[in-house]
Amino acid sequence: MKMPAAESEALAQRDELLAELGTILPAERIIADEPGLRTYDCDALTAYRQTPMLVVLPDKVDEVSKILAVCDRRGIKVVARGAGTSVSGGALPLADCVLLAMARFNRILDIDYDNRCVTAQCGVTNLALSEAVAERGFYYAPDPSSQIACTIGGNVAENSGGVHCLKYGMTTNNLLGLELVLMDGTVLRIGGKHLDAEGYDLLGLLTGSEGLLGVITEVTVRILPRPETARAVLAGFSDDESAGQVVADIIAAGIIPAGLEMMDKFIIQATEDFCHAGYPLDVAALLIVELDGPEVEVDHLVQSVVELAERGGATTVQVSTSEEERLRFWLGRKSAFPAVGRLSPDYFCMDGTIPRHQLPHVLKRMAAMSQHYNLRVTNVFHAGDGNLHPLIMYDANQPGELARAEAFGADILKLCVEVGGVLTGEHGVGVEKRDLMGVMFNDDDLNQQQRIKCAFDPAGRLNPGKVFPTLHRCAELGKMHVHNGELPFPELPRF
Repeated sequence: MKMPAAESEALAQRDELLAELGTILPAERIIADEPGLRTYDCDALTAYRQTPMLVVLPDKVDEVSKILAVCDRRGIKVVARGAGTSVSGGALPLADCVLLAMARFNRILDIDYDNRCVTAQCGVTNLALSEAVAERGFYYAPDPSSQIACTIGGNVAENSGGVHCLKYGMTTNNLLGLELVLMDGTVLRIGGKHLDAEGYDLLGLLTGSEGLLGVITEVTVRILPRPETARAVLAGFSDDESAGQVVADIIAAGIIPAGLEMMDKFIIQATEDFCHAGYPLDVAALLIVELDGPEVEVDHLVQSVVELAERGGATTVQVSTSEEERLRFWLGRKSAFPAVGRLSPDYFCMDGTIPRHQLPHVLKRMAAMSQHYNLRVTNVFHAGDGNLHPLIMYDANQPGELARAEAFGADILKLCVEVGGVLTGEHGVGVEKRDLMGVMFNDDDLNQQQRIKCAFDPAGRLNPGKVFPTLHRCAELGKMHVHNGELPFPELPRF
């Protein structure tokens, strides 16, 4: 049977691209076979899969620059991927894209203790940064639950947080400089080892841009001295509402813990079965409150938190008496996602942020939604800053369950916006929340955001299909009017 003309032409273009990429990379760093490509067909949002056209594995900035320039000239889409731990589909490939796998960029380039910063390639894992400076008593503060695997480049792309972001900030608060490559192959350096840069805050713009503006190749982050003392309080409650109220009480008292996490009854049991952290099993909700700093300050704050917890109805309170015990308190929280993975064939890890005082209300609404959709949901989240991570459990092999899980997740995120929150706290929009952007932003907002995309990537070839529910060509955006139609937005030049 004769191959259709369009398919034949596509194969010919693929072969030509493959040959040109072969002049940049050795054959063993280009993946074109079906089994190899399937390795990259999804990220941690496993409900959605797509095999890419080709996968390339560069290990030098010059290679990345040349690959992007070739793809730009040929009109080929590109998706950059780090460790693939994104749970929003941020690294989901397209069938007609080149997937740029950055895992070989795995070297720490410079440790500068005088300026308290580390420069590393984008594929270095989050945890490796802290391990590299531990012997001198330093660490890198943002610590997402996937820190053993997730890469610093991906952390920048998604503006990742972690259990200690309440006191020490997200990735954006700990970032000093970037090297990135634009779609046309241009290599840019933004920021450096200094604390601030002149001109527009391009560093802030690029952090959390989800791979839509450029491919990050190198990162400079600040490191901090390890606190003199760190202790954790484990407080159990008979209901979620009481635990949520104590979270608000702690912040209202002027106490900013290093970490303030909350877990519900299901996740407490699941993590205890998984890693035996010593959690009480007769409580409905558990708070982990970590205080750090000088010993005398920590002693005072621990006592204050214990008093607030007891006054708020805590049925059990434990305070860590050693570093081993503190780490054990955190072990269960850090193991929450794999623990749930043992109990459900599939689950969605949601990510929305709400005002802290809305926590009891939102938890009640989510429980009602669980009944409505006939799907289990468990909650483990950064309670201190209102960043929720509901885990919706489902079985994709059961007809209709995936669709119900998606609808349930959408309702949770709409609820977050309804009570004054936002669609994402640290996981990003990706494809998971893309079609909900209109819940939070109007058309003018979204068009203005797309103008920024046009300034960096005018042809829209970097990570297409992510973040924006409706795409406009850059020329169309240039003709649109802003400020109620009073001022025309000029055609944006190529960045």
